[in-house]
Amino acid sequence: MKTTRFAAVLSLSLALAPAAHAIDFSQISAGLAVGKQALKAATLSDSEVKTLADQACAQYDRESKIAPANSKYGKRLAAITKKVGKEINGQPVNFKVYQNKEVNAWAMANGCVRINTGLMDKMNDDEVIGVIGHEMGHVALGHTKKAMQVAYTAAAARNAAGTFGGEGLAQLSNSELGELGEALVNAQFSQSQESDADNFSYDLLAKKSLDRRALLTAFQKLAAQSGDDRSMLSSHPASSDRAKNIESRLAKDGI
Repeated sequence: MKTTRFAAVLSLSLALAPAAHAIDFSQISAGLAVGKQALKAATLSDSEVKTLADQACAQYDRESKIAPANSKYGKRLAAITKKVGKEINGQPVNFKVYQNKEVNAWAMANGCVRINTGLMDKMNDDEVIGVIGHEMGHVALGHTKKAMQVAYTAAAARNAAGTFGGEGLAQLSNSELGELGEALVNAQFSQSQESDADNFSYDLLAKKSLDRRALLTAFQKLAAQSGDDRSMLSSHPASSDRAKNIESRLAKDGI
């Protein structure tokens, strides 16, 4: 009897409740989707990170102007990469040059490394190698994986209505993949991550018997650069501070 009376009262209360207090189940569903995708982003496996990086890099390539392999930039990069090697911890590296005046270079967790013509115009071959070594360091040390997790969380949150396919990755549109690539290209790494990537490059140059001083002069050129907000200056810590670290290592090695 009490249960029946309670049910009746509850039904009447819901019926009389103002529309403004009605439960919006669509918003709850969207919120749950966002939360689920954010949780997925935080636990991305290496294979899932690679899949996302493959998709984002391919989309970014489609949206960019790539220097042909037989161009002066393509030939120069081919000669440079023969010296530095084409794998990171056993993973193949894919190099391309973007015809872009911004002084920048970046890498993704799948071994996708891109260098702008603006950077190549500003630096000699040894300096470009030093920058490439730095970007390879971000991949080898897992920094780009963490950047992918952060970028994917943001992309997934904007795609609350997207499908998952069980517990798999959210299905991102081409525009969302473009945004994901943009976020990765402009990813902000911590000072310690940048320092670790610089040291990785220094050690790589030493291992390959390449000019380690070029890493110092590359930073000095970046420190003197007054480029636009989307250059390496905006996405990396002060180049002058990083140059001091390399100067210290060169002095220690008697170079």
